[in-house]
Amino acid sequence: MFIELLTAIGIGASALPSDASEPLPIIDYPDPTEVMCLAENMYHEAKNQGTAGWSAVASVTFNRIRDSRFPNTVCEVVKQGPTRESWKTRLLDIPDEERKYYPIRHRCQFSWYCDGKSDEIPSFDGEIFQLIYEYAELYLRPDVILIDITDGATHYHADYVFPEWRKSKTKTVEIGDHIFYRWEK
Repeated sequence: MFIELLTAIGIGASALPSDASEPLPIIDYPDPTEVMCLAENMYHEAKNQGTAGWSAVASVTFNRIRDSRFPNTVCEVVKQGPTRESWKTRLLDIPDEERKYYPIRHRCQFSWYCDGKSDEIPSFDGEIFQLIYEYAELYLRPDVILIDITDGATHYHADYVFPEWRKSKTKTVEIGDHIFYRWEK
């Protein structure tokens, strides 16, 4: 399955042996929590756009991780945005780590995360989500090189909206119904 995934998305695995008799390298597999964050982001942002759309969302996520203006992990990038404390913990005398925080609606970097809708993957999308999860796991492997088809994009939006921030970014590419932008340093 691994080779098929690599071939399908046009990425290279730098650690694959050239001779089948050579032992496969020991691979430090990605953190399942990070894989799930990336898979959910790819699913909610581009589930109907195929491997190009999924790869583009993954690239934007990784480009943000590499940019000091954004958080340093997949989950932190995906869930970035202002939060508010739950009314259930706000007035309690409890340690900070026991407090509950929720994203402020429509204020997140990735709109699906705080749009007020359920983030559960519906059962009828189980097959497509499993495939997206496998791609996310592949993208996070240290021995796999993801080619950035967005040309360094850190932002994108659907082609039917016109956010004000787009004027201050450099347009790089259009993939599916998304337009991608790079935030120059």
